Amino acid sequence: MRALISLSKLTRRLLPSLAVAHAPLPPLRRCLHAEPPPPPHHAPPPVASRILQSELTPGAGADADAEQEQQPAPDPLLDEFLARFVAALRPTLAAAFPTHARHVLDEMLRLVAEAVLCRLTGVEPEEGGAVELSDDLWAAVWEVSAAVRDGMQRDRVRAELRGYLHCEEVKEMTRFASDVGIRGEMLRELRFKWAREKLEEVEFYRGLDDMRAQAEAAANPVALPPPRLAALPQRKGEIKFKIHGLDLSDPTWGEVVERAAEAEAHFVPQEAKPIEGKAKKAEEKLMAVDPRKGDPAPAMEEWKEELLPKRADWMALLERLKARNVELYLKVAEILLADESFGATIRDYSKLIDLHSKANHVEDAERILGKMKENGIAPDVVTSITLVHMYCKVGNLEQANQAFQFLKGEGFPPDMKLFTSMIRAHLKSGEPKQAENLLREMERSIKPTKELFMDVILAFAQRGMIDGAERVKTSMLLAGFQLTPELYTSLIEAYGRGGHVGQAYTLFEQMRSSGHEPDDRCVAGMMVAYMMKNQLDHALSFLLKLEKDGLKPGVKTNLVLLDWLSRLQLVQEAEQVVQKIRKAGEEPLEMHVFLADMYAKSQQEERTRKSLKILEEKKKLLKAYHFERIIAGLLEGGFTEEANKYFKMMKSHGFVPSPTIEIGVKASFGVRGGVHPTGRHRG
Repeated sequence: MRALISLSKLTRRLLPSLAVAHAPLPPLRRCLHAEPPPPPHHAPPPVASRILQSELTPGAGADADAEQEQQPAPDPLLDEFLARFVAALRPTLAAAFPTHARHVLDEMLRLVAEAVLCRLTGVEPEEGGAVELSDDLWAAVWEVSAAVRDGMQRDRVRAELRGYLHCEEVKEMTRFASDVGIRGEMLRELRFKWAREKLEEVEFYRGLDDMRAQAEAAANPVALPPPRLAALPQRKGEIKFKIHGLDLSDPTWGEVVERAAEAEAHFVPQEAKPIEGKAKKAEEKLMAVDPRKGDPAPAMEEWKEELLPKRADWMALLERLKARNVELYLKVAEILLADESFGATIRDYSKLIDLHSKANHVEDAERILGKMKENGIAPDVVTSITLVHMYCKVGNLEQANQAFQFLKGEGFPPDMKLFTSMIRAHLKSGEPKQAENLLREMERSIKPTKELFMDVILAFAQRGMIDGAERVKTSMLLAGFQLTPELYTSLIEAYGRGGHVGQAYTLFEQMRSSGHEPDDRCVAGMMVAYMMKNQLDHALSFLLKLEKDGLKPGVKTNLVLLDWLSRLQLVQEAEQVVQKIRKAGEEPLEMHVFLADMYAKSQQEERTRKSLKILEEKKKLLKAYHFERIIAGLLEGGFTEEANKYFKMMKSHGFVPSPTIEIGVKASFGVRGGVHPTGRHRG
């Protein structure tokens, strides 16, 4: 009764858009050779597998059996329509009557569906067996029916068109079109066109069959009993979800979902509690603590007492601290490592160690590492990688090697970053041999970069270790890298410092033959090789040959030549070289060092003091070997007072004098005769 009353009021509760009148639609024709398609997306089928039910109300005894025999055979197409109709109309009724229970809505739907069924079949309902629907309600019903009919028609056409795409006639025409050269989108459009034409042809003959069947039915009418719906029409079959061919309707996926939900509870963080009242004031007090002077522990305890936090609350607090003050974040995070409510894990320790290592806070990182070991947590691979990078950065090779060996012992293959850090740490510590060994080990699993090869070669070259530079150079060529002008120059400088003139000259010619033009630094390296062997004639011939080829010596080459001439006390020739350097628009500091040494040794007091005055103005730029050269020249020329002055200046700059210089300066004041006012010692 409640359903009947609600149904009578349905017209007043429907949306205005549903109140537009529609003419009754003609009865649906049965579609031959069609399978019921899946329901539309706006009306999902029920989860449970159910069968379509359309029954007469059961009678008693033989009368009920007679009525069932007169009932026509089930119509799958009509059943499909009613199932879709009920599913589409349910949201409308639920919106119109939000307070009604589901069984009331089901009864209303059954009554409406029964009225629609009588209208479609053309059978008059029994007296009192059906409910009269208002015009507005019929308008809404016909609107939903039209949408359902269009959806069924569209799905049927799509299903049949899909079948005709693979029929032999269409395939034969498609093969013929492909043979004559039609490809791509055009071939695809033609195939669909032929399938549609085939479908239209079948539809034409199907329509003739329907007309014949209707004429026969009109000639021999059969009285059918009024249909009665004992239950709501529902979709039959099991719902299936397929994604990329994977059937997700399998019960196994239900078990997977349950296991995933259980696992999610372990690693998905919980939501933090809202910070309100006294807890908020305590947090503001904590934020105001100076990490360098204050202690955040009291504010943390107050915050903890007010909020009773869990790990999720602590993590949210740390994120806010990190965004505001990194130093305070590090201090609070270190205190939390010992708090039980925080539940520190190895990742919390490794994260703090990584942050301290990036900020070069080695002592802080080692302190946290010590706490980690005290709590019985052994460093894992992630922590060891951080330690390797940190110790390599600060040059602590012993600790870096321990962490590196631990990684290899754990079976972790070092990557490019680890090898690069270790190799450059050894190079920085002046151990190119160990760097070469690591480079060999790296070649077994990872191809080193060109920059790594060059760094190791340059380290050998700068120390004059020619054999090591040659070995690494050979490995570099075998790895497929070509020598660069920078590498050629570095090797020539290494050969030059070692006095290997022949090898340096061979490499110089090899560089030119490979298409690389030698620069001023490369030529200067060759001049150093000649100077180490004191082959001035060969050096001058080399320079003349280069000038004929269009290569003029630059400032660096002239500086090497000036150094050589000043040592030989060839003052006039050295001054000519100085003029060439000045014409280039430069006055390097080394030029005045060489001149002061040369003038002091040749006892040219005025020129010596002039050069010393220029050097005193640039004393902040002087290096240890500059001081050594100046003091040695002054002592040899007898300028003991100036030598002592530059000796003290060298110490004030933090340089340690060599024993030879220190003994020479001290011995110069032990000679009898005192010091001449000009600064030269009397004999």
